[in-house]
Amino acid sequence: MKRITLSLLVAASALIAVSSPAAGQGKYPERPITFVVPSAPGGTTDFTARLVTEQLAASLGQPVVVENKAGAAGNIGNQTVARAKPDGYTLLVAYSGYQVGNPHLYKKAGWDPIKDFVPVAMMTRAPQVVVTRMGLPFNTLQDLITYAKANPGKLNYASSGNGSIQHIAGEMLQQQTGVSLTHVPYKGAGPVVTDLLGGNVDLFITTPASVVSHIKAGKMKALAVTSDSRLPSLPDVQTVAEAGMPQFKLDSWFALYAPAGTPADVVQTLNQAVNKALMLPEVKKRSEESGTTTEVMTPAQLGSFTKKELDFWGQVIKKANITLD
Repeated sequence: MKRITLSLLVAASALIAVSSPAAGQGKYPERPITFVVPSAPGGTTDFTARLVTEQLAASLGQPVVVENKAGAAGNIGNQTVARAKPDGYTLLVAYSGYQVGNPHLYKKAGWDPIKDFVPVAMMTRAPQVVVTRMGLPFNTLQDLITYAKANPGKLNYASSGNGSIQHIAGEMLQQQTGVSLTHVPYKGAGPVVTDLLGGNVDLFITTPASVVSHIKAGKMKALAVTSDSRLPSLPDVQTVAEAGMPQFKLDSWFALYAPAGTPADVVQTLNQAVNKALMLPEVKKRSEESGTTTEVMTPAQLGSFTKKELDFWGQVIKKANITLD
């Protein structure tokens, strides 16, 4: 009788182990991870996503695939991740202009930066650089302002979409100088760069990563960078303070988020792997050469930072009087 009872207990235990949701689950990750980029290839968000994929694949033992989902000023990509299964396999490489700007610009963005996402890791930060197409009759920011005042409405400026930081930057430039510029929105920085090189748009205020190689090649002109000091990648380009506009400062950041509900241990694994990659000398060098800097944060630090930025950019957007929908 004891043997029968023992056999039944062993069989029951085996059945429970097979039917348990946790049974058969190995250590994360067990399959490829997808980085969703809510913009077109070629911009700084895309650059940031690809900056660490090789290192993460080696560290985690699984491929990290970048998937560009541009459209609706980042809302399509953000919605995709917000609605994804919270298992750590679909992640968002967020651009600050979308992540903390869109919630103030759209009444129905389709996602919430706090409720729908779990902060994973900060990745890069970058100032903006004011660039123009070749052939325009000015080489400095002050000359641009003088020309624009003498030719109101003649110059246009591009952005990666309505409500993007490039859009806000253009509006801020007009407010602070009194010039009149025409806004031309695109779906991401990549297409803007193509048209800027082709001479189809005049001005672009963007993060350096997407334009620094073209500036160095003499295919577009850099007038100023919106930082306190000159960039190592663009040492000959003035800061906005040197150009006589110290108040015109803008900073972008790019960070990794997971869908709300993603297990804490998965978030921690990702955070440690990303931070490890960001601290590698070759990654830091590549980031610096692009005009960005790597930055390490814990998930908790990124969470606090996100909330502060959400409040700050809400005030900036309200002051700039930009509304969408």
